[in-house]
Amino acid sequence: MKINTIIYSLILSVIVQLGYAQKAKVASADKEYDRYRYVDAIVTYERVAQKGYKDEKMFQNLGNAYYFNAELEKAEKWYEELFAMNKDQEAEYYYRYSQCLKAIGDYGQADKMLAEFNKKSGNDKRAQLYASHKNYLEEIKANSGRFNIADAGINSEFSDYGSSFSGNKLVFASARDTGGVSKKVFKWTNQSFTNLYSSEEKSDGKLDEPKHFGNIINSKFHESTPVFTKDGSTMYFTRNNFLDGKKGKDDKRITLLKIYKATLVDGQWKSITELPFNSDQYSVANPALSNDDKALYFASDMPGTFGQSDLFKVTVNGDGTYSTPENLGIKINTEGRETFPFISDENELYFASDGRPGLGGLDVYVAQIAKDNSINDIQNVGAPINGTDDDFAFFIDSKSRNGFFTSNRTGGKGYDDIYKFTETRKLACEQSLTGTITNIETAKILPDTKLSLFDEKFQLLKEGISDTEGNYSFEVLCGKTYFVRAERQECQTKEGTINIAKTSGKSELNLALEQRIKPIGIGTDLAKTLDIPMIYFDLDKSFIRKDAAFELAKVLAVMQEYPKMKIDIRSHTDSRQTAQYNEALSDRRARSTVAWLIKNGIEASRLTAKGYGEFQLINKCADGVECTEAEHQANRRSEFIITSM
Repeated sequence: MKINTIIYSLILSVIVQLGYAQKAKVASADKEYDRYRYVDAIVTYERVAQKGYKDEKMFQNLGNAYYFNAELEKAEKWYEELFAMNKDQEAEYYYRYSQCLKAIGDYGQADKMLAEFNKKSGNDKRAQLYASHKNYLEEIKANSGRFNIADAGINSEFSDYGSSFSGNKLVFASARDTGGVSKKVFKWTNQSFTNLYSSEEKSDGKLDEPKHFGNIINSKFHESTPVFTKDGSTMYFTRNNFLDGKKGKDDKRITLLKIYKATLVDGQWKSITELPFNSDQYSVANPALSNDDKALYFASDMPGTFGQSDLFKVTVNGDGTYSTPENLGIKINTEGRETFPFISDENELYFASDGRPGLGGLDVYVAQIAKDNSINDIQNVGAPINGTDDDFAFFIDSKSRNGFFTSNRTGGKGYDDIYKFTETRKLACEQSLTGTITNIETAKILPDTKLSLFDEKFQLLKEGISDTEGNYSFEVLCGKTYFVRAERQECQTKEGTINIAKTSGKSELNLALEQRIKPIGIGTDLAKTLDIPMIYFDLDKSFIRKDAAFELAKVLAVMQEYPKMKIDIRSHTDSRQTAQYNEALSDRRARSTVAWLIKNGIEASRLTAKGYGEFQLINKCADGVECTEAEHQANRRSEFIITSM
């Protein structure tokens, strides 16, 4: 973006050791630099640099001059010179250099600079975002390819940007020649100050020849970024600090930006007033309205800003007053630039930022505003909206999926150009969580099972019932963690957890329920019914361990419930010892199990026991056969066969 952004305070002292002539030139350039007249500063700096003079501070200022004038490819050249002289720079220079490297497509070197920025910057939000999104290019790639874009058909060879609809007219800012006798030039860019223009949208969707918006709103300074209430009666717009013929300045005698309000009366915009939270000492710009026109969003570098500019909002009260500005917080704002907000009809916040991992310069991002006004799921909208240069001032019609954005990308007609687009696929990451409920023992499907969906804090979100095929489905958010609980009367309640992918698609979580009420009879193995995999004994030992006692307590409870039940205890080993040894060991273990049950109140007449050693293996793992530990363990088992009830 080469014009009319929020002006960022950069007070850089001159510490250069020059000959008298060179020193005078650099001093003059620094003066212009500090007053934001970057085009003048660039010329002077480059004249000195072309003579072969090298100075760290000059390279900083020259790189910054191009950087803040949004000519990142040219800034890269001077930051390269800066780092060639001295790699020990402040963290901010690593970040700016990384952005410029992205502009020339060198993402590998850009990531190296971001990594160094991460080391130097401590708690900087931009560093944290990079550290947590090192695969950001893959994430952006997944979001890309969803737009068809084209020139809007209204651009000039100058800057055209920041559009909004008023009825069927697209209203935007332009630095094209207003046709006046005296052409006032903004020294930052050597272009005319911007005025508002409008272009009527014809029935075929094309835009008519732009017309000057009129001299009531337009002044001899900047006007830009208009937004209109739903009924078309109120307009908010950005203008330099100028009202009723009086120009305001800050303590450094710089004219900053303010938001103004105008009212439509008999077809004319009148009653232009500045908003009460404006100030001569900081900029307020780029207004946007909520769907109900009751909240006004904007960008500012007012006190309490985290970065170079932050997004704020105020409540528009019914009596025409405004609440105290509220910073949208660190969820949105970084130490970089957040600007050009827009609220869609689907309550999405679109905004431009250079403080987040992106493709270069300002990128457009989108976040969902929840019912409680919290901000969720911030994503880069991807290419072709975003590219290596500045991309900003995005707005979209939620029904038609058509909209406009501004970019200073290569191939445009002017310095900044307005592009139209159609969104072919929504970004909203859509995930469906599905699964099948079955019986763990029989694998039979279980219809009519109650399903409950919980978030990561175990707050109940949704409930449902499995269908006739045992299937369930919940619509969920991408990138979140969920718990699914399955309940039915005859089964033990089971809960599963799943992390949902960050891309659209389906996630699957099947749940197999264990029968809580299980039929038993003569021949039933209580080890299987009670899920007793084996009774553990220490190596070459036959006394009952504590963990084995826990498993035997299950058998004890069943036998106490059924006083006439008799069982045959069968102990098995694997084949890794002699057959004689294994048979004797298993027999001792079986009898040790009987002794434990008798000690705990079961009559001896209800119990029989035998050790089978390795003579009833359930797999191939006989002597001399190579097997895994898991296969050997399958053979080390205990059986509790009901012989009478």
